[in-house]
Amino acid sequence: MLLKIASTFVLLTLLSCGSTEKKTQTTSNLETNTISEINSSETTSTETDTEIMNLQKLKAEGYILGTIVYSDKEGDCPYTIQMRGDKMESYYLDPVNLEEKYKKDGQKVWFKFNGLRRMNRCNNASPVEITAIKKGE
Repeated sequence: MLLKIASTFVLLTLLSCGSTEKKTQTTSNLETNTISEINSSETTSTETDTEIMNLQKLKAEGYILGTIVYSDKEGDCPYTIQMRGDKMESYYLDPVNLEEKYKKDGQKVWFKFNGLRRMNRCNNASPVEITAIKKGE
């Protein structure tokens, strides 16, 4: 019995040493690839960096990204904002105060909103009031 326990302990110790070596090699390869990507990305324009900083700033200010969707089907709202949820599932918001200049099918917008506790105007969207909105890219 003692021999089985000792041999199992030795076997587990040997197996764990091999997996640590693989992790170290994988991490080392990942670090090398990341450094290569950083060095190659240094040659890209500063416009990309500025765009990323602007997106991060919008997110930090509480804006979320959505897409304006037009529909003329019965029971649908004419204009909704399509949102991406978990696992790339979409859900829709019904902006009750959407300005005319944003009523373009496919238009990306950054916006803030408040949910409204009232009856839905359409079947597939929840009513919201837009508190701030900006055009997206």
